Amino acid sequence: MGRMSRLGNALYEGDVSIDFVGRKWLWYSISAVIVLVAVAGLWFKGLNFGIEFEGGVEYNVSLAAEDVTQDNVDTIRTAVADTGIDAASSPIVNTSETSIRVQTEEMTNAEAVEVTRAIADAVGVDPQDDISTQEVGASWGQQVAERALLGLGVFLVLVVLFIWAYFREWKMSVAAIVALAHDVVITVGIYALSGFEVTPATVTGILTILGFSLYDTVVVFDKVKENTRNLSKGRRTYAELANLAVNQTLVRSINTSIVALLPVGVILYVGTTMLGTGALKDLALALFVGMAAGAYSSIFIATPLAVHLKSREKAITQQDARARSRTRRDVDRYANVPVFTEDMPMRDDDDDDDREIPLEGDPVTTEDRGDVRPSRRPEASGSGRVVPESSRPVRESGASKRNQPTRQPRSKRGK
Repeated sequence: MGRMSRLGNALYEGDVSIDFVGRKWLWYSISAVIVLVAVAGLWFKGLNFGIEFEGGVEYNVSLAAEDVTQDNVDTIRTAVADTGIDAASSPIVNTSETSIRVQTEEMTNAEAVEVTRAIADAVGVDPQDDISTQEVGASWGQQVAERALLGLGVFLVLVVLFIWAYFREWKMSVAAIVALAHDVVITVGIYALSGFEVTPATVTGILTILGFSLYDTVVVFDKVKENTRNLSKGRRTYAELANLAVNQTLVRSINTSIVALLPVGVILYVGTTMLGTGALKDLALALFVGMAAGAYSSIFIATPLAVHLKSREKAITQQDARARSRTRRDVDRYANVPVFTEDMPMRDDDDDDDREIPLEGDPVTTEDRGDVRPSRRPEASGSGRVVPESSRPVRESGASKRNQPTRQPRSKRGK
């Protein structure tokens, strides 16, 4: 068995435990710092919305693979900016495998034709055959954003209802929603900090990571539910059982996250370095960041937050007190033995029947028969012999004052 297998088995059995729930304030602090950095990126840099959201004109310049270079990108950018058109003063120029894409703000038809000629003259291509133009209105991007927000709202409502119906616990729904919001804010903040373009593919990726994050969280919550099913009979607190659930699913969460991140990371690398632009790159970045954040939040945020919210419930606090009492009693079993007093009851504490026990010689009725304790057997004497009952009162024997013979050693007999 490998080292990871032994570690996973030790985590599952509870022999090795990482205190995820007990160190919740540490995880909260780390997440707060990451979220603040993401929010700062959104506040100061903002999102780089694509042409689908902002509206404008997009030019695709078809070139041979060896001509798709940074020098041609700089040449096209300078040529478009030198046209003197306000909408083309800050063009966005990037490369793909066999073309260069140029994006500008909305322009009139005459201005669009002028920009096309400037691009063709800069790189020496035919404006009719090698340059394709696409005009995109901002209204279409607005519709995409509205549909995305509507889908996000419906998804969150269904998540709350599902978790509440399955776990019978609204506080777990709150913890799951907080974890989802945590993942979305971090993903959007990474887009702002990196300057990647926000396209409809980005929206698709964000909606996809919500499902991935929720899946991992529900698996951990299901293990928490399984561990706390017989909570009142156990010797562990609710927090300890929830922490055990996180440890039991830790190896699984890490393995599934790595398996999912590896292909997405390859797609992101290919889309960034080789393709340069396109929906593949935008989708891969959202998936990569969201999956990593989802794996983190399901372990370090969702379960500790759910335990934190439930820790003030009366039933949980009472059970935690009983569990701690049982633990102390198991450590020293004789520490809880009551001190004998003269007024201690002769019967067990759980016998709440107030009827008197019949004395010896009293007639026993059917109702009293269940309360009569069985008579004590005569004590044994010697090797299994039983002391016979006396037929008359014991009195002093006549030979009690005589000197009784004693057993002496053989060497002293007859002396």
